[in-house]
Amino acid sequence: EVQLQASGGGLVQAGGSLRLSCAASRFTFDDYAIGWFRQAPGKEREGVSCISDSDVRTWYAGSVKGRFTISSDSAKNTVYLQMNSLKPEDTAVYFCAAVDRVSDFEDLVDVCTRLVYDYWGQGTQVTVSS
Repeated sequence: EVQLQASGGGLVQAGGSLRLSCAASRFTFDDYAIGWFRQAPGKEREGVSCISDSDVRTWYAGSVKGRFTISSDSAKNTVYLQMNSLKPEDTAVYFCAAVDRVSDFEDLVDVCTRLVYDYWGQGTQVTVSS
């Protein structure tokens, strides 16, 4: 059974950095993708970033592009989300999730934005103070 374990959240001042980790059990499918999404109190869930395994393509929401970087370490079965220049509006619970297969970049974007994942992890709280 696929399991995802998110960690790395915390409290940080505006302008600071955090690195989130998503440890995944070994996938048995090719072309999987893992993504991060977040949910702030009273707001809809928002896709933040995704990465595909096959060609390591990445996608970022416009609100985080240039500040967040997603990466993967296949040896550790872990995906990271490096978050720099954090803003109070980044405060949310961050979740990681995964899908068995993405066919191309357009499919990756569709998964990331509509949050149509196969597997879901628990969240980690990120709080950015002003």
